[in-house]
Amino acid sequence: MTRRRWIADEVSGNIAVLTGAHADHLSRVLRVRVGQEFDVATRSEVRRGRIIRIERGRVELELGDLVPATAAPQIVLALSIFKFDRMEWAIEKCTELGVAQIVPVIAQRTEVHLATAAAKRVERWRRIARQAAEQSRRSSAPEISSPVKLKDALALAAEARIFLSESEPAITLKDALALQPAGHVVLAVGPEGGWTESEIKLFREAGWVSASLGGNILRAETAAIAALSVVICEPQ
Repeated sequence: MTRRRWIADEVSGNIAVLTGAHADHLSRVLRVRVGQEFDVATRSEVRRGRIIRIERGRVELELGDLVPATAAPQIVLALSIFKFDRMEWAIEKCTELGVAQIVPVIAQRTEVHLATAAAKRVERWRRIARQAAEQSRRSSAPEISSPVKLKDALALAAEARIFLSESEPAITLKDALALQPAGHVVLAVGPEGGWTESEIKLFREAGWVSASLGGNILRAETAAIAALSVVICEPQ
């Protein structure tokens, strides 16, 4: 039987600790007991953990043997900010797929009230990513950065930097990946309505490559999930 996996809040020697709401979920919702075993991710490795103490807001586990972990692909998603309920869904699913980092981007077509409120949403996005990482048995949650303007996102470094564009009929994402060096990839997904012409110009001036996901017009969250799936399936 596959063991559930948790990401430790604290680690000291061979003791891992889950705290706060994280711990209360185990004790009150899942009703775990002393002696139960789980996989515990310590950010540097994954080890088998046995619960040795349960207190209010705190669960302690004794760490044991290493658990083999597969290397995660290094994919950064520059995700333009769009309606929060759909963006949260995209963050959850992209975490499950294995994204390494998500950078929320304020684009020209990002609604003003969403851009203004985005900074207050970051901690919620991080909680969603952490829960999705544990559910999908990742060894760590993706980094969720603070929102940035597009001009700052353009400086993200990678061996392959690709922005999705509805106005790119010739080059598919798969084609673009084949033309780029294998390894670290940054994908940029636009907001509802897509990138503006001036933003596309900025991407190209900064050395980014444009690519499409086909002839259909996709919602932003669908495009993010579809693009990430394509990258993961390509040989690195």
